[in-house]
Amino acid sequence: MKRCAIAIVLACAGIARTNAQSLSYTWGQNVAPAYEGWEKAPDGTKYFLFGYMNRNWEEEVDVPVGPENGFNAGGVDQGQPTHFLPRRNRFIFKVRVPANFGEKDELIWTLTSHGKTEKAYATLRPDYIVDDVVKASETGALGAGTSSPEVRGNKPPTVHIEELRSRTIKAGEPVTFVDDVKDDGIPKRRAPSLAALARAQQAAAANPELATAIRNPSMSPPSRITVGKVTGLHTSWFVYRQPVGAKVTFDPPQVKPWEDTRAGANSPWAPLWTPPKLPDDGTQDVHVTFSEPGTYVLRCRADDGALYADEEVTITVVK
Repeated sequence: MKRCAIAIVLACAGIARTNAQSLSYTWGQNVAPAYEGWEKAPDGTKYFLFGYMNRNWEEEVDVPVGPENGFNAGGVDQGQPTHFLPRRNRFIFKVRVPANFGEKDELIWTLTSHGKTEKAYATLRPDYIVDDVVKASETGALGAGTSSPEVRGNKPPTVHIEELRSRTIKAGEPVTFVDDVKDDGIPKRRAPSLAALARAQQAAAANPELATAIRNPSMSPPSRITVGKVTGLHTSWFVYRQPVGAKVTFDPPQVKPWEDTRAGANSPWAPLWTPPKLPDDGTQDVHVTFSEPGTYVLRCRADDGALYADEEVTITVVK
């Protein structure tokens, strides 16, 4: 019950509007860390799961590992991101639970951005345990409390980057990466939400300012209190860590791995979005350009709409 309430509050706060009383922002707002729950691996190992809410719709925020982006136990660096994509990003990384942790212990992630500090408190309380069905539900592939034998049998896709684990390249020169993706075909592709598009058109019709600002009503943001996600296998490359203020360009442009619920967005959470067809052999190229020297961590995500898998590559960029 508590988990659902948190999700609804976050979703309500994320409804984008263009009038003067807007509660959403393009830039200038902070990033809030989020504790998603904990899971138990088949070998008995426990992991805390974390995500975040970037309160901006456009600004991508960089916060290096350190006092403003770190943990209270096990070392300040626990594999957390330093580059934060817009809006809600769930189940982004996991931290192995220390062997001596009990139900009353807390692992705290502290994150400071735009002058505001927020914390996420991870505990082993039984009501925060997570499995694959919970993940599918909270990312929007399932309705709250729904399940089926097919969904329960779904396995995450696999992804492999056909690349050295690290490489040194020059700034401004494109480099090509190849990813190889496999999946079990579950869940099946789900048609885009025509109902969400209708809600978007109604919102524009009811708001003259919005209708004027957005000439095409199908591009208006849908009004919803929970996310809904289109299912179907797709991949997405994105930046996980980078130097502050750097710019990474992907060609072709990538499917957004974050919850962009605006109609017309290249996002599984956008009305009418359809997963692009992958090559039959599961491999595809992406050309990446880095703006300046430094160390970058890129992630490639294979997402079937309900579950996903990530693989990383570290790139050192020189002049």
